[in-house]
Amino acid sequence: MVRKKHEIAPMRPDVPVYPIGVAARLLNVHPRTLRIYEKEGLIRPAHVGSRRLFSANDIQWITCLRSFIHDEGISIPGLKKLLALVPCHEIADCPAEVHECCEARVDMAVPRTLHKVGDAAAAGKAKEADRQKKKSTGQKKKRQSSG
Repeated sequence: MVRKKHEIAPMRPDVPVYPIGVAARLLNVHPRTLRIYEKEGLIRPAHVGSRRLFSANDIQWITCLRSFIHDEGISIPGLKKLLALVPCHEIADCPAEVHECCEARVDMAVPRTLHKVGDAAAAGKAKEADRQKKKSTGQKKKRQSSG
C-alpha cells in the first residue's frame, strides 16, 4: 500500500498559533506585559477557551508597539489616543512600500461597524457603536470571570 504524500502549505500569518508563553518568549517580554497590552485594548489575541493565542501578525504588531513605547517614548495612553486618530503606519512613519504590504498594520481610527463612506455623521455613529460593543464585551468577560 502506497501512502499518499500531503502537501504542506505555509502557515498564514493571521492564524493564531502561539500561546502567551511562547509569544512572550519570542518578544522577550513577560507574559504579564502582553496581558496589560490586551487590557489596554492595544492588542486583541484570539481566545480559545481561557487561552490566548497570538498570530505572526500579532507578534509583528507587538514589536511595533514596543518600539513606539520604548524607542519613541510614547506612553500607552498617548498611543491609544494616537491610534484612535490615525493608522499605525502614520505614527511609525512607515514608507508606502512597507505599510502597503504589512499584514500586521492596525487602524483603530476606522470604525469596524458598517457605515456610509464619506458621511462624517455616519462614521461618528459607527465609531460610537464600536465603543459600546467593546464596553459590553468587556462587561460580559468580567461577569464570566467573577461568576
